[in-house]
Amino acid sequence: MKPTLPVIIIGCGPAGAGASLFLSQAGIPHLILEKDRFPRDKICGDGCSGKTAFVLGKADPALLDEIFSDEAHFLPSFGVTFAAPNGKAIDIPFRSKNKQERPPGFTSRRMDFDHFLFSKIQGPQATVIQDATVTSLDRTPEGYAVTYRTGEGPETTVHCRLLIGADGDKGICRRKLLQGDAVSKTASVGLRGYYEGVTGMHPRNFIELHFLREILPGYFWIFPLPGGAANVGIGMDAVLVRKKKINLREVMLLAISENPNIRERFAHARPSGKIYGWGLPMGVGAVKVSGEHFLITGDAAALIDPFTGEGIGNALYSGMLAAEAAGKALQAQRFDDSFLQEHYGDVLFRRIGDELKLSYTMQKLVRYPWLFNLVVNKANKSPALRDTMTSMFADLDVRALLRRPSFYWKILTNK
Repeated sequence: MKPTLPVIIIGCGPAGAGASLFLSQAGIPHLILEKDRFPRDKICGDGCSGKTAFVLGKADPALLDEIFSDEAHFLPSFGVTFAAPNGKAIDIPFRSKNKQERPPGFTSRRMDFDHFLFSKIQGPQATVIQDATVTSLDRTPEGYAVTYRTGEGPETTVHCRLLIGADGDKGICRRKLLQGDAVSKTASVGLRGYYEGVTGMHPRNFIELHFLREILPGYFWIFPLPGGAANVGIGMDAVLVRKKKINLREVMLLAISENPNIRERFAHARPSGKIYGWGLPMGVGAVKVSGEHFLITGDAAALIDPFTGEGIGNALYSGMLAAEAAGKALQAQRFDDSFLQEHYGDVLFRRIGDELKLSYTMQKLVRYPWLFNLVVNKANKSPALRDTMTSMFADLDVRALLRRPSFYWKILTNK
């Protein structure tokens, strides 16, 4: 009989790395199997919200000190700019809850951010195997047998009491553990390119979401990066893209060259590298994310915010909660479905479920350009409405106003 590990994590992106940080903090030995070799790129918008900063600060405040002292790889960000289809924009500052008065968020290329996280998980409790392709997951009386291969070498099988899936929406964990459950039809598809020389950035490095009429209900983004670079991209409903046979790359480049609210800022800009695409498994509320002897996190659990497209914060957050649930399961020697649902799935969606639902409501709002234009126009004239919209990103009760017709009626009637 081979020894059985307490925990095996498959995948070492933000969700897997986050789980590892908190498992190590709790003194729980674990093995991480990662199919790539770091440093490696990940196609993403490169925006890290206040939730990202919160989780990292809880893991170790020194991590944030290191991030905000590294100007070459991390750029502090203090808010988001929303531009309505008519081109009018509103700035929404992030509200920080940290007592150290650090910036509430930041941007960083995923090549850099993921490698930063990876460099922090090596330690006595964490064993990492890179270039590890998982070929099978098999239930055993004690948990799971995980078979993997490194490079062209022979297959190796390891055993664990609890498996944490953090290998993305197309990884083996979602396919196998959730019995082939496909990502929701709310999934989107995105393109990302890096540019140099984009002008007109906000002085406090606000990330920008432009809801251009020609790509609704999708959006175009510009995220400032260290060194004067920018992450530029487009996201759109995957079903719509397939149904209308939309060439996203052509739409993105057309917006850059012809949209009157965008083109001047790219007059002297140049791409630095290719434009890449990837799927965005959007979250819309509570779904199945656990079962007998396993937990699913990050993109594998479809936790990307459906309005902003940001997934790093929720990935880290789910990794943190998975580690906490793993500690309780190991202590109680309970790995059954109901126990893990209570201590992971229920907790996760109690914390972020309403947020995902409300973001989905906000996504549906932009399907009506006239209404989005109206809200932004009124917000530019009303300090009280601007403050309400700012509060929406920190207070779910305020954000819930978006579900009420009376909210829009008050805007229409200037009340």
